[in-house]
Amino acid sequence: MAIINLTDDSFYSGSRTLGADGGADLPLLEKKLSSMLEEGADIIDFGACSTRPGSEPVSMEQEWRRLEGALAFTAEKFPGITISIDTWWSEIIRRAYTLLNTRASQLGLAPCRLIINDISSGTKDPQMLSTAAELGLTYIAMHFLGPAGTDGSYPDGVTAAVKEFFEEFSRRAEEAGVRDWILDPGFGFSKDVEQNWTLMNQMPQLKCFGKPILVGISRKRMIWQPLGLDPQSCLEQTIEAQAQAVRLGADILRVHDVGPTVRMLEGLS
Repeated sequence: MAIINLTDDSFYSGSRTLGADGGADLPLLEKKLSSMLEEGADIIDFGACSTRPGSEPVSMEQEWRRLEGALAFTAEKFPGITISIDTWWSEIIRRAYTLLNTRASQLGLAPCRLIINDISSGTKDPQMLSTAAELGLTYIAMHFLGPAGTDGSYPDGVTAAVKEFFEEFSRRAEEAGVRDWILDPGFGFSKDVEQNWTLMNQMPQLKCFGKPILVGISRKRMIWQPLGLDPQSCLEQTIEAQAQAVRLGADILRVHDVGPTVRMLEGLS
């Protein structure tokens, strides 16, 4: 899963593709998408609201303004690819689903496949899970207690808390009719550096849910802070950490750097 941020404040500047007019910088977007797909990306993850520590969420309408042109462009230039949208708004998903399918139909092209990537696991918008079920979309649920940068308290341990969270989520998903879902442990959210690494090392315990596990640790604080680096200078360390995640059961990696990640995966196989 390759990251495309339609923001001006995401923590890794190399992922930003927002233009000066508040919409997508389409030439830059085309360049990034072409490169990512050629390098081996399976999913393109669009995010139009930064969730970095200290960031302020944008309105739903501003988020859609950033996404609309990018999605229409992608549907035309890269038909049939798989897209995930990093949002907690069900209305964003409805609009994106309609746009992608309408655009493809108008142009006689294969529609892009849509996945919901909701960091709130349906807690921000009570209509999100029912929307996923209604539209028949794969849903990514992330462990979430608070914004990135806020640490959680886990009296029984972080992994036990994450397991309990997904036990409850699985019940909510079943009630809503969502059966095709992916588990994201939420590295970097509501966890300090030590808790993140504890969860990573105990990640095989999360296989009990029988769901694919998505790991998003690319260039995050848990990697660079202990080493005195920063998001711009920790590529090598990110690749090493992602290799460890795969060994421990990750099925999907959400990454900024597709080529180096693919080469690492080829080396593991």
